[in-house]
Amino acid sequence: MSVSEGSAEGGKALFDPSVVWEELARGGERIVLLVLDGLGGLPHPETGRSELQTARIPNLDAIAASAACGLSEPVAAGITPGSGPGHLGLFGYHPLRHRIGRGILSALGIDFPLQEGDLAARINFATVDEKGLVQDRRAGRIATDEARVLCDRIRESIMLGDDVELFLEPVREHRAVLVLRGHGLAGDLEDTDPQQTGAPPRPARARTKESERAASLIRSFVEQVADLLGDEPRANSVLLRGFDVHRPLPSLEQRFGLTGICLAEYPMYRGVSRLMGLDVDDDAGDAQDIFRNRLPAVWSQAHDLVFVHFKQTDSRGEDGDFDAKVAALEEVDGLIPSLLDLDPRVLVVAGDHSTPSRMASHSWHPVPLLIRAETARVDGVQCFDELACASGSLGRRPALDVMGLALAHAGRLEKYGA
Repeated sequence: MSVSEGSAEGGKALFDPSVVWEELARGGERIVLLVLDGLGGLPHPETGRSELQTARIPNLDAIAASAACGLSEPVAAGITPGSGPGHLGLFGYHPLRHRIGRGILSALGIDFPLQEGDLAARINFATVDEKGLVQDRRAGRIATDEARVLCDRIRESIMLGDDVELFLEPVREHRAVLVLRGHGLAGDLEDTDPQQTGAPPRPARARTKESERAASLIRSFVEQVADLLGDEPRANSVLLRGFDVHRPLPSLEQRFGLTGICLAEYPMYRGVSRLMGLDVDDDAGDAQDIFRNRLPAVWSQAHDLVFVHFKQTDSRGEDGDFDAKVAALEEVDGLIPSLLDLDPRVLVVAGDHSTPSRMASHSWHPVPLLIRAETARVDGVQCFDELACASGSLGRRPALDVMGLALAHAGRLEKYGA
């Protein structure tokens, strides 16, 4: 059986075209995949124009005018994806079959040496009031150095038992990652993050009998942290989400013969890349550095796939700041010429999900998509936005299709059948 075959949960079969791509994969042109995180938006109530329609993005518009355009649906109609499934789909891993918790991706993102069977969770340092209600899910976005001090303090003080190893590492700003190592740990746990302010943190609950031991350990961890950090002015609590046990995935090279490299500022997206077997450019800094310095530096290396990630479109959308998301789009558009100077033969510009600033969160809305290649059917779309791309030749399709289309345009798929 292929690594991608099998049935979905509940006994319903999932059609997964990546099974066929694996059989047809061959060598070909290099692919560049530029992911603008949280790309899609919604119209501003006063102007009726989305962030993409408002932003001045002449370079992205020009690429769209020379490309095939469409909309991608990250998971399925109405499903709001996390960053993990949003990215896995784009790389050809069926997001309903390959479910990877945020904790695993966060751990891999900081190059933590996960072992098979480790339980990992993403942590937010947070602020709770005297009533135990969450006032700030991000503890004022404390500095990474402050989070590092807190992690050291927690790690040195908390005990969960002689048969369990506890690892706690800072990631970025208010984010950290918790890893538990021991026998009999399962990851089917409910998040403790209520995802809103004015509500108390949720208790860690097991969804299955196999996860009860892990849930008990997490509850003990949270209680000890609350006692330890109770006097902190901002980071006096922790919220955990994305529990999962580490199970390695088949790599992109095993599946499609693709060697690749990731250029990303944020650790989580480096983690996604490591999970898929991509190299990670550890020298990559912010977006300016990635486009102007790191891309030219790695271009001469023999990678079949170059994955470039831009985060600020998502961050500003989650902040609920329409103007700041517009500014982020204009920033990345100004950096596009550095990529075009390299003359990529196959260029894909996509998003892992929509993050409308009106909602200040991820959403289920389809995301603009373009593919520029010599074999692309240029369709007359003149603007890279939600409405213009909806009329493009790619139509509206699952994000899972993006990798198959990229492979085809790069000449990396043999003919199917006689």
